[in-house]
Amino acid sequence: MSKKLIVANWKMHFTTGQASLFLQKLAEQVPNYRDVEVVLCPNFIALQSLSLQINHRQFKLGAQNCYDKDEGAFTGEVAASMLRGLVHYVIVGHSERRHIFGETDKTIAQKVQAVLRNQMKPILCIGETKQERVDDETSQVIHEQISAGLANVTSEEISDLVIAYEPVWAVGSDDADSAQDVEKVVSLIRKNIKAMFGNEAAEQVQILYGGSVDGANCGPYIHAAGVDGLLVGGASLKAKSFAAIIYAAHAAVRYNV
Repeated sequence: MSKKLIVANWKMHFTTGQASLFLQKLAEQVPNYRDVEVVLCPNFIALQSLSLQINHRQFKLGAQNCYDKDEGAFTGEVAASMLRGLVHYVIVGHSERRHIFGETDKTIAQKVQAVLRNQMKPILCIGETKQERVDDETSQVIHEQISAGLANVTSEEISDLVIAYEPVWAVGSDDADSAQDVEKVVSLIRKNIKAMFGNEAAEQVQILYGGSVDGANCGPYIHAAGVDGLLVGGASLKAKSFAAIIYAAHAAVRYNV
């Protein structure tokens, strides 16, 4: 197995002080595993202070969102250019951005471009709703979201992009998808990437699973065929649970268990 990528999306949790204390606690529980890249995505106002505190060999920083323009009269927005040099990754198109804030495929594609333009790695989130799954529309939704989100990405840029499969109905619930179904969707994602960018790109692009993953159930997803890591929500807010996920990823690579 290759190096695993474990991403923590803290969403709208932790004040700056709480984020600092949590990072200190997490750092005490997580060794510096060379076979696992751990990315922490706090809220915007905590990023600067954590960047001064964090051990960059132990953890990387990511942002939860960005705006697609590099500057301008856009009150309240944070440009990708402002994150450059501060973070390595930026989450783009999370289901909460799509379904709560109404972000469109076009908007998400523009954000992907902004992140790449500013030399960071976008984590493009895709996934179907419960009704779309029931109606057997998963394949269509995945195809449309990949095609739209990567419309302007070049074959040279695709290696700098991460795709996170997060079925909308599993996010923030106790209803995680089965590892077998995740494998099927990940295979579908790679087929779409192959059609757009070729076989080499399809093999190299990193694909994560996210949706109600925790320290107790993470094993099957980490070992699932084609899955390169996890995007973790609620469980990343608990140091013990998140440390268990990181260790499971390390054990999968190091010991194949």
